[in-house]
Amino acid sequence: MKHIILFLAFAGLFAAAGASAAALQTTGAHMPAEGSAERRAILDALRAGDSGMPIYQVHFIRVHNGWAWVDTTPLDPKTKRATAEGGPNLLHLVSGKWQVMDLSQVPEDPNDPLGPEDASPTFVRNLRKTFKGCPADIFPKPSH
Repeated sequence: MKHIILFLAFAGLFAAAGASAAALQTTGAHMPAEGSAERRAILDALRAGDSGMPIYQVHFIRVHNGWAWVDTTPLDPKTKRATAEGGPNLLHLVSGKWQVMDLSQVPEDPNDPLGPEDASPTFVRNLRKTFKGCPADIFPKPSH
């Protein structure tokens, strides 16, 4: 009898875990909370190429289905002043690690007055053609 009860308890836990994982996969884009492991992992991926380990002022961050669009400005940890010009980045979760995608691969449209900084519809369309599977709902809506 103990084995049956133990089996049912484990089955319930696995069913609950499967249901919550399925729910997470069907939800739309979200903004990872400050201090969350997901947000920290994304920002750490941005820091990977910088030996100074900057902190970031995050202007925008949205994640969906293993893709993230982030707009940041690197700050000096002591003065909290910008150390460099920031900007947008596209990241993709590959084998459990966030990787920064090379936006220079995205074809530019000379007739697009906005471009990547404003996530213009033309830029987002070209970006999604370049990076297959990237969801449209991670990008900010242009205000222009």
